[in-house]
Amino acid sequence: MSKPKLGIALGGGAARGWAHIGVLQTLIKAGFELDIIVGTSIGAVAGGCFIVGKIDQLEDFARGLTRRRIFNFLDFNLAGSGLITGQRLCDKLDTHLEGFRIEDLNKSFAAVATELGTGHEVWLKRGRLVDAMHASYALPGIFRPVNIGGRWLIDGALVNPIPVSVCRALGAQVVIAVNLHNETYGKGGIIPDHGTTTELVAAEDDSQVVNRGNGRAALHLLHRQFFGRGDGAPGISTVMVEAFNITQDRIARARLAGDPPDLMIAPQLTGIGLFDFHKADYAISAGIDATEKMLDEVERTVSAMAA
Repeated sequence: MSKPKLGIALGGGAARGWAHIGVLQTLIKAGFELDIIVGTSIGAVAGGCFIVGKIDQLEDFARGLTRRRIFNFLDFNLAGSGLITGQRLCDKLDTHLEGFRIEDLNKSFAAVATELGTGHEVWLKRGRLVDAMHASYALPGIFRPVNIGGRWLIDGALVNPIPVSVCRALGAQVVIAVNLHNETYGKGGIIPDHGTTTELVAAEDDSQVVNRGNGRAALHLLHRQFFGRGDGAPGISTVMVEAFNITQDRIARARLAGDPPDLMIAPQLTGIGLFDFHKADYAISAGIDATEKMLDEVERTVSAMAA
């Protein structure tokens, strides 16, 4: 019997995306051949590395990250269209992915991005692989937009957070979706009475830190503003990315209802914030665990679709 074309839709989720590494490795270890790989945001990074045989290098990179190393990758650009240019990360990807073009790959691949201004959903199916990844994860306000083919592109999760529809369009007969937000936003709860108590937390006058003329102090201030102050108040990155992901979750649920996948893998990632890239060990393990629980169902579905 001929096997059906198996596609995987790798959803967005910032640091939670390290779970994709465990998902992909477990499926391949179990003997499943993925014919079509589509990713949005961090899903495009994991999928792109996987399709060119670099998933192990991505795993080594992810497991080696610490808060300090993450901060070193953040090339701040306060005068531009994003807090971070993304060039340092792009250069790191270039080290391993230079020369790879999507149209030359031996499997079908697409990265989803959003055109700034029009809101058009853009499927990046040709050109430099690293450019497609960069555009797909360009979080608005965090990373600067990427110009490809005369279009300014930002994160694809704004329009298609879990790109099941793209897998179908590329010919997948069985689609596995990987949802990184299932346990966080899935219930969409309502709080009818928010209470009235407001607690104010005293903070150091940031202008005094800058005026000291101490470069190390200024760097520490930037770190606090980006990651948070440690008193429970979120940093600017958390505020922007969490707001983005709440919107992403609502869009994902609507799109999945209209075009559901054949199978859903939903790693339990409670406790991993969207900028907790240093928690790769936990995220990858969660991806492995969630996938192992689904292997029998994947086998039954693929067998049922075999011609």
